[in-house]
Amino acid sequence: MTIAASICALAFLVPQEPPAGPAPTPGLTFHAAPRPLAEGAITEDWSSFLGPRRDGICREAPLRSDFGSTAPPLVWELERGDGFASPVVADGRLVFTHRVGREVHVDCHDAFSGQRIWRHSFPCSYSGRYFDNDGPRATPTIARGRVVVHGVGGRLVVLDFATGKELWGVNTNEAMDVGRGYFGVVSSPLVVGDMVVQNFGAPPSSGGSSWGPCVGALDLETGEPRWGAGDQWGPSCASPVLATIGGEERILVIAGGETRPPVGGLLILTTEGKITTRYPFRSRTTLSVNGPSPVPMGDSVFLTAAYNVGSAVVDVDEDGKGEERWRDRRSLALEFATPIFVEGKIVAVDGVSGRAGALVAIDPKSGEEQIRTSLTFDQEVGEGDRKRTLSTSLGKGTVMAADGVLWALGDTGQLVTVKQGEEDFEVISQAPLFYAAETWTPPVICNGLLYVCQNNRGRGDGSPRRLLCYDVRGE
Repeated sequence: MTIAASICALAFLVPQEPPAGPAPTPGLTFHAAPRPLAEGAITEDWSSFLGPRRDGICREAPLRSDFGSTAPPLVWELERGDGFASPVVADGRLVFTHRVGREVHVDCHDAFSGQRIWRHSFPCSYSGRYFDNDGPRATPTIARGRVVVHGVGGRLVVLDFATGKELWGVNTNEAMDVGRGYFGVVSSPLVVGDMVVQNFGAPPSSGGSSWGPCVGALDLETGEPRWGAGDQWGPSCASPVLATIGGEERILVIAGGETRPPVGGLLILTTEGKITTRYPFRSRTTLSVNGPSPVPMGDSVFLTAAYNVGSAVVDVDEDGKGEERWRDRRSLALEFATPIFVEGKIVAVDGVSGRAGALVAIDPKSGEEQIRTSLTFDQEVGEGDRKRTLSTSLGKGTVMAADGVLWALGDTGQLVTVKQGEEDFEVISQAPLFYAAETWTPPVICNGLLYVCQNNRGRGDGSPRRLLCYDVRGE
């Protein structure tokens, strides 16, 4: 059995504005319409995990990043269930998946007003071992008029983007006898052409000694298997990436999850499923996984992983053959957030939850750390006699680039914008959006609107889990 997916780089467009007024959707609060888009504004759909190119780079402009110490204007907020998945946006519609009770909801909303357009639900009995939050981890993908969703318990469905009707579905864990792993299905499916590609990590067949397929492709329209590849490594938490290397499209997959002994690393594949490189890159600690996705940098790939792994750069030739340029266990070692490659540097939030997180920049040619700026803040939490000041940081935060600025979201809800200099990062604005643990979901910017997930109840204000939409349109 196999699966295939790809990333859909959608054309720049200026979508129509939303209907006026709040929408009658349960749990939705509409605050105010966003300002009009600037004349000549550039917008693009954010149709997949980490954006249309899966690189954490937003090409929209102009955007307002100088909002001071107050959150940008709130357009709407929506109460939601459990989960860590990001929203995706295309053609003015937002798709978001979350879990309520024993059901996973795939919801389609008007991206500007928050009004729900359709909902598709399916049962989910997954129960995690390390988090109370048992909701979806994998971000949906919108491509070719379809929505591809891979649930935390293994349910893979393809829906009609216009109506939410299920076109086909399969439980990949059951079909390939894959266990639930440490965290369930985390990897976001990739759409490549007319295929859905995923790191399944199927275990050895009964009496067998090899794994496979590690990576598979399914037909986007029918769900029929197209190809399977790899027989050694299991599933990871990282998501596949499509990149052009040496003039050829290559699929980059970081594999390796709950296996004994712990094995995994980078697979480079052709779009037909042929493996051209297998580069071991996995902690020797059994209770660990590969989390961050590979980061393409022209004809090379940056990798990072926690638990005494560090970072590495692999150079790739026109035949897809990879060769290690450098590897350093003392370098950046991230658990799950994917770095970005911007202005010739690898940029990431290097932090530990509850402790000071720093924004760092690394020279990918040598692995040398060039910039490290610790970002800590004082934040008031609670009200009245219960109000107190807490010291917060970016922690295990995430970072994206948009309109020449870095946008970092701390793991308790701090939004920070900075400019990258030669020797440090200059803070432009810093604002607490809320105070809630496990704010690990990467933010999204689309059509000049910023979408942020609050994954836990707010500390001090008791705010519910929410999806929030902010206006960051520039003039």
